[in-house]
Amino acid sequence: MSSSQLLKYPSTDSPLSPLPSRGMPPTSPPLSQALSGTPWPPVDFALGALACCGACVFTNPLEVVKTRLQLQGELQTRGSYQRHYRGVIQALWVVGRTDGLRGLQKGLSAGLIYQGLMNGVRLGFYSHCEALGLTAVHGGSLLSGAVAGALGAAVASPAYLVKTHLQAQTVKAIAVGHQHNHQGVSSAFATIYRREGVLGLWRGVNGAVPRVMVGSAAQLATFSSTKELLAARQWFSPNSWLITLTAAMISGVAVAITMTPFDVISTRLYNQPVDELHRGRLYHSFSDCLVKVCGTEGMLGLYKGMGPVFIRLAPHTILSMLLWDLMRQKAFQDHW
Repeated sequence: MSSSQLLKYPSTDSPLSPLPSRGMPPTSPPLSQALSGTPWPPVDFALGALACCGACVFTNPLEVVKTRLQLQGELQTRGSYQRHYRGVIQALWVVGRTDGLRGLQKGLSAGLIYQGLMNGVRLGFYSHCEALGLTAVHGGSLLSGAVAGALGAAVASPAYLVKTHLQAQTVKAIAVGHQHNHQGVSSAFATIYRREGVLGLWRGVNGAVPRVMVGSAAQLATFSSTKELLAARQWFSPNSWLITLTAAMISGVAVAITMTPFDVISTRLYNQPVDELHRGRLYHSFSDCLVKVCGTEGMLGLYKGMGPVFIRLAPHTILSMLLWDLMRQKAFQDHW
C-alpha cells in the first residue's frame, strides 16, 4: 500500500464513521475514492512548496555553514590550508560574530525560491506517481523519487546557483572558495545573465541533478516504505502524526548519508569561477570534479560538511515531510 493510500482511510475516532462488522477487518477505500482523494496537482505543488519553504527558514543558517565547510581547503591537501571553520557550532559562532546575525541567513531569499520550485515540482510529481499507482510496483517508489528529484533540480537550478554564491560570500578574513561579490539576489541573477547568458544560469546543473536524484530517491522511498511498515505493524494509532514523524526522521538519516558526496561536488561546480568562454576554471564536469577532489583531498573530502548536512537535512526533512503530509491530510479531509 502506498503512503498516499494510507492517508485515505477515514478516521475511526469519528462518531460518524461506520463501525466494521465484528470479526471482520476494515476494508480499504476503492481505487476511485483513493484517486479522488489526491489533492489537485497545483494544490499538491503548492503544499510541497510551502512545507519546504517553512523548513528552509529555520535551517538556512546550517546551509550557510555547510557551504563554507565544503569550500574550505578546495583542492588542497589536508593540513596545507588555514581552517577557519572547525565544526558546526564553531562555524555558526564565527559567521555570526563576523557577518552578524544577518550573515547566518545569507542566501535565504534564493533558498526560498529554490525550495519552492524544486520541492513543489518534486513532491507534486511524486504524489501524482502515487495516485497513478506507479510507486506500488517493485522499485517504483525509488524510480519515481529519482525522476521527481531530477525534474525539480533542473527547474530550480538557477536559484541554487545564486544561493551558493551568496552563502559563500564573506569578509576576506574568513573567506573560503571563490568570492563572486554579488550585491543581492536580483543583482546576482542579472550579473550572471549579462556575463554568461541564459545557459549561465544553469551552470552547475550537471551536479545538481544527480545530487537531488539520489537525495530524493532516498528520502521519498524511505519515507513511504517506513510509513507503510509502521502502519502495518500498528505501533501507533491509525492516522497518527507520530507515524509521519518517525518516517521523516529515518528518511532524514538516509538522505544525509547518501547525499553528502553529491552535495560537495554540486557546491564546488556551482561556486567555481569561469573563464572568458564561460567554462569552469577548476572543473570541467561532474566526473572531473569527483576525480580531482578524491585525488587532492582524499575520499574524506567528499564528506566535508557532513555534520551540518546531517543536522540541516534531518530537521529539514522532518519538518518538510511532516508539514507536507499533514497538509495533504487536511486537504483530503476538506475535500470530503
